[in-house]
Amino acid sequence: MALVDFLRQNARWLAAGVLLTFCSSFGQTYFISIFAGEIRATFGLSHGQWGGIYTMGTMASAAVMVFAGGLTDRFRARSIGALALAFLALACLAMATVPGVWLLPVVIFALRFGGQGMSVHIAMVAMARWYVASRGKAISIAALGVAAGEAFLPMIFVALMTILHWQTLWVVAACLPLLAIPVLAGLLRVERTPRSMGTASQSAGMGGRHWTRAEMLRHPLFWLSVPALLSLPAFGTALFFQQVHLAETKGWALVEFVALFPIFTAISVGTMVLAGWALDRWGTARLMPLYQLPFAAGMVVMSLAESIAGAALAMALLALSQGANSALPQAFWAEFYGTRHIGAIKATATAVMVLGTGLGPGLTGGLIDLGYSFPEQMFGIAAYIVLAAILIAVAVRRSAPLLPARA
Repeated sequence: MALVDFLRQNARWLAAGVLLTFCSSFGQTYFISIFAGEIRATFGLSHGQWGGIYTMGTMASAAVMVFAGGLTDRFRARSIGALALAFLALACLAMATVPGVWLLPVVIFALRFGGQGMSVHIAMVAMARWYVASRGKAISIAALGVAAGEAFLPMIFVALMTILHWQTLWVVAACLPLLAIPVLAGLLRVERTPRSMGTASQSAGMGGRHWTRAEMLRHPLFWLSVPALLSLPAFGTALFFQQVHLAETKGWALVEFVALFPIFTAISVGTMVLAGWALDRWGTARLMPLYQLPFAAGMVVMSLAESIAGAALAMALLALSQGANSALPQAFWAEFYGTRHIGAIKATATAVMVLGTGLGPGLTGGLIDLGYSFPEQMFGIAAYIVLAAILIAVAVRRSAPLLPARA
């Protein structure tokens, strides 16, 4: 199906996915981190303490995702999506009114769970379930919401911070998910398939079966994939979380470094769309072992970079992997394990990803406190990513022969 025809015929369902992923921005690191200075100043936190609180809240959200994510197998995206957006709005209000540092981990948990966790999870499970032959295109288009939020929301809210108190801005943020709820309901007034609940059975995985989560957890493919699942969420998040430290260490003006983010976003979006097309054509088995390697190269280049031009090259390499990461893993689970239990299966994968986003800031922040700058850590990060790519290559090589023949 031509892309234009695909967009025209599926506009309402794709728009619902974009809306959910865009609203997830309020629980994403790239948004929360712009308030890091104000939060630390308000509550008297050091870099390490703030990183520890962020890790604590994020890891708690990962644990809850394992159970809550399975709800997408039982409830329609319209219903559970509205609940997730309402929860996210309450989390934003909680950040605006948090009375003391003791409650901050709970607020971070709520933001991460409602935003990065459930909002993205619901959108991606819906795309994986509703589409088979065009699954890659659907997932990459839905993920554009995250890219749009990353490109525009930090810039807008940083500008607003010059005229409004940071806590007032969280009230503004709370209004946007609330306004999205009736829009989502209208878009999904009719869901794409008549049986869009968890009983839907659209495409089988290995061995022509629909695997359960318990069966997946007993299969070596999942466990050999975990290091790769952790890598980009952990260290991509750390890159944004430690951006101030990175710029200071390199002697770059922060405004110069932040000016590279539109380049990063543009390349990420282009790669994400290309990855969606590629996985529809070749499947995820050929692509999963390769797509993280540019990120490893980008970490090495960033560590060695002495100028903003070198940083721009590093950001371009990092963006190649980051964009592909928005599409390929989302389709990987449906392709290898089937779609009947995709909500529960992907909830576990999402929990691993969310866990990574919590570990990255905490690990890199702790090493910084021990005297190892973030640029010095990047060689070790690159080595880890290469090892993770080797492990998933071995796992996919063993499991791919069990996949049903592609139509």
